[in-house]
Amino acid sequence: MTLRPAVSVQELTRFSQDLLSAAGMADDKAATVARLLTLTDMMQRHTHGTALIPLYIDQLNNQLMTKDGEPEVVKDTGSTLVWDGHYLPGLWLVDKALNIAFERVKEHGVVTAVMRRSHHIACLAALVKQATDKGYVAILATSDPSGKFVAPFGGREPVMTPNPFAIGYPGTKGPVLVDISASITTVSMARTKAAAGVDFDHPWLIDNQGNPTTDPRVLEQTTPRGSLLLLGGAEYGHKGFGLALMVEALTQGLSGQGRLDAPKRWGGNVFLQLLDPEAFAGTESFVAQMDFTGDACRASAPAQEGVPVRLPGDQADRNILRAQTEGIQLSEATLTKLAACAATLGVAPLSAA
Repeated sequence: MTLRPAVSVQELTRFSQDLLSAAGMADDKAATVARLLTLTDMMQRHTHGTALIPLYIDQLNNQLMTKDGEPEVVKDTGSTLVWDGHYLPGLWLVDKALNIAFERVKEHGVVTAVMRRSHHIACLAALVKQATDKGYVAILATSDPSGKFVAPFGGREPVMTPNPFAIGYPGTKGPVLVDISASITTVSMARTKAAAGVDFDHPWLIDNQGNPTTDPRVLEQTTPRGSLLLLGGAEYGHKGFGLALMVEALTQGLSGQGRLDAPKRWGGNVFLQLLDPEAFAGTESFVAQMDFTGDACRASAPAQEGVPVRLPGDQADRNILRAQTEGIQLSEATLTKLAACAATLGVAPLSAA
C-alpha cells in the first residue's frame, strides 16, 4: 500500500470534522466521529479510520445516516439502558453511552447499554480504549441485522455479519485491547482486496458452492454470493459460529430488534458493558493479576526468533505515540477519495505535517 507524506493528528481531525459538518452532520457529532476515526488511524486500523468518511458522507447525502438528534430511550433501569439510535452516527452514540456509563458505574459497579438501529460504529478497539484510559473494563459487540456476509457453520448461504466484539482492560504497561470478529476476515478487507484485484494469502472465504477460496470477489460479485469463513475455518468453524450467535443474542435479542424485523438500511445493533474493577475484588488486585498474565505472555519464548510475543493493544499503543510526534500516513487511495469529498463540499484541503 502506497503511503503519502504524514499529516498531523490535529490537521486530520480538523479536516475530518469539516468534511462531516459540511455534509450536514451536526457539529458536536462530527467532532466526536472525527476524533475517533482519527484515533483509529493513529492505531493504524486504517480500514476503519478516516477511509470510512466517503461512505459516511454518502449515507448522509442519501438520508441513511441521521444528521442530528438524540437517541430514544426505550428502557432505563439505572444499571441497564436500551436505546433506539434512529441511525444516528454510531461512534457518537457509543461515545455518549460510555459517558453516561462513566457517571453511573461508581454506583452500580456494572452498567450495560444496548442499542437498536445505531449506524456503523467503526473500530471497536478505539471505543473501548475510552474506558481503559479511565481504569475500567469495557466489553463491546455489534452486528448489522440488515447484512448477510457470513454463512452458519455447515452452510453456504450468508446469514449473519462478521459480528465483531471487543474487550479492553487497563494495565500498568498499557491497555489490552482485544478486537476480533466471528469471521476470519472482514467485509472491509474483502472489498479492499477485490477493488485492488488482489487475492487473500489464505482461503478465508467460501464460494457459493461451499468451497474454501482466496478470491475476495465471491463475497459480492458472484450470484449467488459466497461468504466469509467463520473463525476456525472449514474444520473448526463451529467456534466462530458460536461467537457469532453470542453477538446476535447480545446485540439483537437484548435490544428487541434484529433480523426478524428485516431492516434494509446499513446500521448496527450494539451491546456495551462497562465494569468497574473496584466493585469486584478491587482495582489493585485486578491490575496485579492481569499484569502478571500479560508479563508471562510477553516473556514466553517466541516461536519466531526476534519476534517477541505482544499483547493486543501493545502495537496500537506504540502507534498512537508515534502518530503524536510523526503524524499519520494514509494510503494514496484514501487521500484521493477524501480530496474529492473536500472539493465537492468546498472544504479546505488536507495539509501535510
